[in-house]
Amino acid sequence: MFEVLVYVYENYWRPDACPGHSQLSRKLSAAGFETDEIQDALQWLDGLAAGTRSASAEQRSTSHRVYTDAERDQLGDESIAFLAFLESAGVLSPSLREVVIERASAAGPGPMELDDLKIILLMVFWSLGEEPDALILDELFVDDQDRLIH
Repeated sequence: MFEVLVYVYENYWRPDACPGHSQLSRKLSAAGFETDEIQDALQWLDGLAAGTRSASAEQRSTSHRVYTDAERDQLGDESIAFLAFLESAGVLSPSLREVVIERASAAGPGPMELDDLKIILLMVFWSLGEEPDALILDELFVDDQDRLIH
């Protein structure tokens, strides 16, 4: 499913540029994706649209998040730490954090790889029609092993 989401992100820079489900499904199938993967991704995108609609209406606030054992098992410590980093940097609001956690839970059993969480984060920003600033994009795209230290 994550490969389908990356394809959608790379080919449709904004959600309003993305075609409807039937046309998108045909395009994804023509690109070589399996029907099950396509259906899972489309269902996941529907949940994302619903989640970001309600989250974008909420005001920014500060909060402290306590993760349940099930959420810790699903996300893993590395992903939770990355979410905390994005919140402390002012990039991720508490309401969007909840959308990310909900979408991570909808992605399947954990623990989630950090790279998969980063794809979810990109898709959350994409669904809002927003692009994070260059430094955050660097965190989301560049592998730590590929970073050059100046």
